[in-house]
Amino acid sequence: MTSLDQLKNTFFDECSEALQQIEHGLTDMREGHGSGDTINAVFRSVHSVKGGAGIFGFDSLVGFAHVFETVLDAMRANKLPATPDIVDVLLPANDVLTDLIAMSRAGEAIAPGYGSESRAALERLLGKTGDEADDGPAPADFEGLDFMPIMAGGFDDPPAPAGYRIVFRPKPDMLKRANEPLYLIRELRKLGTLDLAAETEGLPPLAQLDPDRAYIGWTGTLQTDAKREAIEEIFDFVSGDCEIEIAPLQAEPAADPFAGLPEAAPAAEATEAVAPPPLVQHSAPSIVPATAPAEAAAKPPAAKQAATTMRVEVEKIDRVVNMVGELVIAQAMLGQIVHNLPEETSGRLAQILDEVVHHTRELKDSVMSMRAQSIGAVFQRMPRLVRELAAKTGKKVRLEMQGENTEVDRSIIERLGDPLTHIIRNSIDHGIETPQTRTAAGKGEEGTVKLIAEHRGGRIVVEVRDDGGGIDPDRVLKKAREKGLVSPDAALSEDEIVNLIFMPGFSTAESISDISGRGVGMDVVRRNIQDVGGRISVKSERGRGMTLQLALPLTLAVMDGMVIRAHAETYVLPMSAIVECLRPSRADIHNLVGGRGLLKLRGNLVPLVHLSDLLDLGTVNADSDERVVIITDAGDGTRFGIIVDELLGHQQVVVKSMEESYGTVPGVAGATILGNGRVALILDVEKLSDLAVSQTSPFARLGNAEPAGAN
Repeated sequence: MTSLDQLKNTFFDECSEALQQIEHGLTDMREGHGSGDTINAVFRSVHSVKGGAGIFGFDSLVGFAHVFETVLDAMRANKLPATPDIVDVLLPANDVLTDLIAMSRAGEAIAPGYGSESRAALERLLGKTGDEADDGPAPADFEGLDFMPIMAGGFDDPPAPAGYRIVFRPKPDMLKRANEPLYLIRELRKLGTLDLAAETEGLPPLAQLDPDRAYIGWTGTLQTDAKREAIEEIFDFVSGDCEIEIAPLQAEPAADPFAGLPEAAPAAEATEAVAPPPLVQHSAPSIVPATAPAEAAAKPPAAKQAATTMRVEVEKIDRVVNMVGELVIAQAMLGQIVHNLPEETSGRLAQILDEVVHHTRELKDSVMSMRAQSIGAVFQRMPRLVRELAAKTGKKVRLEMQGENTEVDRSIIERLGDPLTHIIRNSIDHGIETPQTRTAAGKGEEGTVKLIAEHRGGRIVVEVRDDGGGIDPDRVLKKAREKGLVSPDAALSEDEIVNLIFMPGFSTAESISDISGRGVGMDVVRRNIQDVGGRISVKSERGRGMTLQLALPLTLAVMDGMVIRAHAETYVLPMSAIVECLRPSRADIHNLVGGRGLLKLRGNLVPLVHLSDLLDLGTVNADSDERVVIITDAGDGTRFGIIVDELLGHQQVVVKSMEESYGTVPGVAGATILGNGRVALILDVEKLSDLAVSQTSPFARLGNAEPAGAN
């Protein structure tokens, strides 16, 4: 990858961060929580996108961002109020900006006039018509800038009755912050006649040229009637990344182009006793030492902040994650070898191995934290979704969010956006009632949707709750029978009826709209959540609302598991799915005709199933007292017990996907390599529950009749 490609990738990564900042800021402004700082933050983000786009010649992106930025600048100057109506114009503009960035990143041709409707809306806010609109900054080229090298004898200034002399020297890292010198020059040209000379003495030999660094400075005159404040405003956002001197032409003798500047810039005078004046030295290396002591004293905090973060390619982190996974496998194998050694030999090795295990776990946690992202990146899209859906459906809906700072692996984050979008759309379209219906039911006119995220039991749990009408079982069953999803004579419990919403092709919508009605939604949600090793459950209370819960793994790479033996085979159960393990007496187990049996546990009956029967491993000794029951959480509010022959111990395991080689295996989530070098299958508890339900109807009825199991 060339340096230019790397710089482009950095720019687009920064664009992603800027777009999140813009969306977050506009949402706060729309909800009345914004301030002047919020507007400034959004303005800076759009400005950064515009500046970086200009460097790479993305003219369509620059032109649109320019109009967007102008509106925000008017809001900063209190010429436009930050009312909801105005912000409603800015939000679609951010969508267009997002599309333009995505197309630029993919190298796609942008159709002429793309986003013209949004741009016209922005221009109307500025009181412009389409013909009067500003076409934005000129394309990023050097034509008409009249650069010429500075010679030892200086240069002649054209006679100008009014204006300013300007010296502009970028610092070496200015380009890395997506600030474009040519954009600043173009803005200066809009104020009047600009004559510039390029300082080329700082250019290194071509072989040593770094395209990411700025070497050239500019000195010249600007003939304009504009005030000094208008010039300073152009350089406002790059003041920390360059040296700027602005002095009136009237204060300078024509014979010496540099005379009089120290008087116009007192800060430069303070440096004369300790360093050569910055305007005398034209080479790039002299720019940094020429900083005044007071200014230099203010720099360290910013430098320290920059040193605490570093942009790393995701592929590099993924390689480290894979290496940590192999290290975990090697550590397990080493532990197996030490365990088989004589006790007098293994004692000291076991102590050292314990330290290795401890450090390996810390290394794994640290690497995983590098991949972790705040779930707020997904949550921040939802306020706007709720607002738009409420407007389309004519309902009043308030969104409440908790746990936005909860962190989860980025691979999970990437797959969470679409399921949450489907769930919230259904909650508003099907769950929340109209204001009239809510008033008649004794509720407030405004419905509430709560979006909650938290760490719970080694997983991240995301819940979407609404206080709408809940699920009507009679209506759901009627629709399912009409669509042929359920036989007319099927007798289903209320929980079974509620779970019909996850069947492909199911919808209770009376008509097809752009919100719902096509029967594509909740089945896709369930499949997407299961694909990442998660599970989804629904609880509904008629007339009072519904809760959809997503339980997701913190990572897809390494997990804690319980190694078990069933018949002659070894398997791994995720620790996050295990509630407790016990060896019950015969008196606590009640066998049913045609059923697997029930375990009486603290006053509740928990259905039991032999793992050997589920996986068809062979006959089992049902009367053995050595069997172990593992109480698991199936994820839909039910618990059931899995009977295994032996617990072999807890172990960190590396999850290896099997789907690419073998396809989907019922009841199996993946595979891993144990310490003895053998491959063991990682079981999917939710799929095992489905297998158990499909194998025996008494199990199905009892499993749904005792939703909580213990507790």
